[in-house]
Amino acid sequence: MRKLIVQMQMSIDGFVCGPKGELDWIFPDVDEGYTKWTVDKLWQAGAHLMGRVTYGDMAAHWPTSTEPFAPPMNQIPKIVFSNSLKEARWAETRIVAGDVRKEIGRLKEEPGKELIAHGGARFVRALVSAGVVDEYRFVEHPVALGKGLSVLSELAAPIRLHLVEAITFKSGAVAKVYRATL
Repeated sequence: MRKLIVQMQMSIDGFVCGPKGELDWIFPDVDEGYTKWTVDKLWQAGAHLMGRVTYGDMAAHWPTSTEPFAPPMNQIPKIVFSNSLKEARWAETRIVAGDVRKEIGRLKEEPGKELIAHGGARFVRALVSAGVVDEYRFVEHPVALGKGLSVLSELAAPIRLHLVEAITFKSGAVAKVYRATL
């Protein structure tokens, strides 16, 4: 069975974006080590999962990008969770609607490499609430936003996690990989 991994950027105060969706605080911390680690992790995906808003942002950027992250984002299939999106123009994209828990269950049963969910915050909160996330890969950036959106702020019950990897990059950002414990 394939694992579902959430892979997101996070501020030290637990926000994945600013209150208006701002992400500019991430870019000063992109260094060679961060880039290599992230690209290596992206290539491990059998599919990239995202919500409609994140899909729109990524589909507008990655197809014409020459950044090191572009090849795995463009070549690996994408799965967009949306009840309103009717057409996906980014290559290798399919749209999934319906109950998140059931759809993730079906995807986990398919053959292939792991599933990596990138966001947005509402989509990842739905995955967390459904109890379908096996691993969390958070890159914690050395910045406090004060307010913003969190993916772990609306938990119905605590989630116990086990730290399996922590890497500090020259920029001060720290990649932390946690697995859900039973």
